[in-house]
This record gives sequence, structure tokens and C-alpha cells, in this order.
Amino acid sequence: MHRTQGALPRPEQTRIMIVANQKGGVGKTTTTVNLAASLALHGNRVLVIDLDPQGNASTALGIDHHADVPSIYDVLLESKQLSEVVQPVVDVEGLFCAPATIDLAGAEIELVPMVARESRLHRAIEAYEQPLDYILIDCPPSLGLLTVNAMVAGAEVVIPIQCEYYALEGLGQLLRNVDLVRGHLNPRLHVSTILLTMYDGRTRLASQVAEEVRTHFGQEVLRTNIPRSVRISEAPSYGQTVLTYDPNSSGALSYLEAAREIALRGQSAQQSIQHGTVEGPQ
Repeated sequence: MHRTQGALPRPEQTRIMIVANQKGGVGKTTTTVNLAASLALHGNRVLVIDLDPQGNASTALGIDHHADVPSIYDVLLESKQLSEVVQPVVDVEGLFCAPATIDLAGAEIELVPMVARESRLHRAIEAYEQPLDYILIDCPPSLGLLTVNAMVAGAEVVIPIQCEYYALEGLGQLLRNVDLVRGHLNPRLHVSTILLTMYDGRTRLASQVAEEVRTHFGQEVLRTNIPRSVRISEAPSYGQTVLTYDPNSSGALSYLEAAREIALRGQSAQQSIQHGTVEGPQ
């Protein structure tokens, strides 16, 4: 699929975004791959790093990830170069993926005795020489060493929150972990983006949850909500993002708009820092 009209501003340096929520079923992987595809379609070079042993992001991008495929496991545990495992996504120009294989399931335990175990992904990304505008890291639904590696490697945490009952439950622990990693391992880390997913405008509950999240998080919440959508759910079974599966669907258009917001916010923040009107992320 070729790039859309109206390219977005490209960041001055690579934005590394960690998509995390230890709660399952909130649209984390869906958000990772569709934001990545949207940014690539707007003219950016984007890498998705699949850190979830289930490999759902790899599946959705049409990337082979059976046990023998060189994967992010080899980068973290076998000291392979990231460039040796990255594959281009056939459907979307400018989009790439470092796949996950089932080997990653044991990585949490295997990392424990390793030297500098929290920063192995960070070092691999630092050594990657291909120019990139964005790296999106799809984390497993847990707060173990894989997620910590992601948080040490990047600066921005993106939290998808589904518009359902108990939406905010468990988020306190995630935010505490962000604080811990910021305090001890990565002072640049901050929550930059909250994205409301599975939004059903026909229900009162969805609008109540959206209002509660906006009250709680304020400016971090994107204006764009991602609707509950059959098309979004179907796309991965065809090895596609919703952007290529049904580009005119409400889900595809919503992710394109969310990506636009993320890009423009990044540009605005960069300009503010350059003009000395705000400090950089703490």
C-alpha cells in the first residue's frame, strides 16, 4: 500500500514509543500495528518491535515468526544485531518489523542472570544504523523484564485503555513501574499518550469511562477515540492491519487520525523545547 497524501512532519530524532498495559484485551497489539502503519502511510519510516511471546503484532503485519525465524529473542539473548532480524512489511512502504517467536516465552527467566539485563534492547536499538522516525514496541501483558527492557529503551509510554467497566483498574501498578524505571534506569521515560479504544458511542458506559479517563489524565489523552469495530478485529486473521484490510473503515480512519495527533503533538513539544517555553520530559 502506497503512502497517503499529506505527509506528516517527521521527528528530528527517532521517537521510541512503548505500548504497554499489563491488562489483556485492551487493544494493545492492535494499537501498535495500526499506529505504526498509519505513521508509515504518512511518510515516516517505522519499526515495530514485537516483544510479546504470542507474536500477534508479527502476525498482524504478515511477518513469518515460526520458531526458526531470526527474532527479537536472538537480539536479547544471543546478541544478534537488530538489523539481522528486521523484516520489511510487504503491504506498507516504510514499515518494518522485528518479529517475536515462541522462544521469547522463556526470555523473562533467561534474562535474570545476564549482565545489564534491563538495557539489552536499548543497546540493540542504539547499534541499529538504519534511519527511523518511529519505533513502536509491543509489550507483553505483564510488567516483567521484557517490559522493563522496552521502558529502558524508549522515552514515551503509550497506554491503550478500553472504554469498559474497570478500565482504570491495574493502571496504578503500570504507572508506578514507569516511575520506578524513570527513577532508577531511564530519566527520560514518561507517559506521553493515552488512547481510548473499543469506544461504542451508543452506550452511556463508554462516554462515562472516556470522561473519567480524560479527567484523570488530562492532556495525555488523544482527542481521537478508536471505535469498537469488526474490521479492526478481522484484519489480523488476514495478516494485515486495518489500514490495508479496509482503508475506508471507521477503524482505519480513526487510527490515521490518532497517528496524526501523535505526530503533531511531538512536533509541538519539540518546538516548545527549542524555544525554551517548556522543559523536556522529566
